[in-house]
Amino acid sequence: MGQAPLLTYVGGPTALIEWRGLRLLTDPTLDPAGSVYELPAYTLRKRQGPALGAAEIGHIDTVLLSHDHHVDNLDHAGRALLAGAGRVICTQEGSARLQGGAVGLAPWQSTSIKSAAGSPLTITATPARHGPEGGDRGPVIGFLCAYEDSPQETIYFSGDTVLFAGVEEVARRHRVRWALLNAGAARVAAAGTGHLTFTAEEAATVARMLAQALIVPLHYEGWEHFSESREDLERGFAQAGVAERVLWAPAGRRVELPL
Repeated sequence: MGQAPLLTYVGGPTALIEWRGLRLLTDPTLDPAGSVYELPAYTLRKRQGPALGAAEIGHIDTVLLSHDHHVDNLDHAGRALLAGAGRVICTQEGSARLQGGAVGLAPWQSTSIKSAAGSPLTITATPARHGPEGGDRGPVIGFLCAYEDSPQETIYFSGDTVLFAGVEEVARRHRVRWALLNAGAARVAAAGTGHLTFTAEEAATVARMLAQALIVPLHYEGWEHFSESREDLERGFAQAGVAERVLWAPAGRRVELPL
């Protein structure tokens, strides 16, 4: 109780969280820079490799996988890592595809993980919508993580989502202490002109709604299909008056998330 999490930004949507004896990894993307993914409706190109490879990351107790069906959230090397993880938590649809014991959750369903700290870690799936209403890119969830003995210390990982009523519900129902937000305003031609992840304006709005939270931007660099950059995010946070609550985690270096 009262122990600050440690975070290592790996790149894209991938971050390692070490917290009270458990090691969690968000959306594993570990392929090298220059990887090209020829998909039926479009091509994705990775511009930036991970700060750490799978061997450097080491054992993972739980993978928080917002969705399994897009390579910028689960690429080839990331998928290979899943087999050695203690547990993989994802959407119900993703669980059926991944098999191998992956735990599938619908929004607001929870599961618990035992920890050496004594108190179990509760992981709750949160609503996410991966694109405009009626044009999203398939089922996605985010995650809330909190130890049962200190529910006021909650980590929120948004997954790939835009700002909609489900995200507002997270802010309304939970006091979040640390928020990892997938931004970058991702766009692909097959989805039309709509953005598929938080824009800078939306991320700033979420930061204002989560008034007690430290904000850690993720998924804003490293892929060609991001339409907004760190500079756009910095400008949005500054205009919203929340820049002092934003942590730009350095790639590959462990940092403490202050209590």
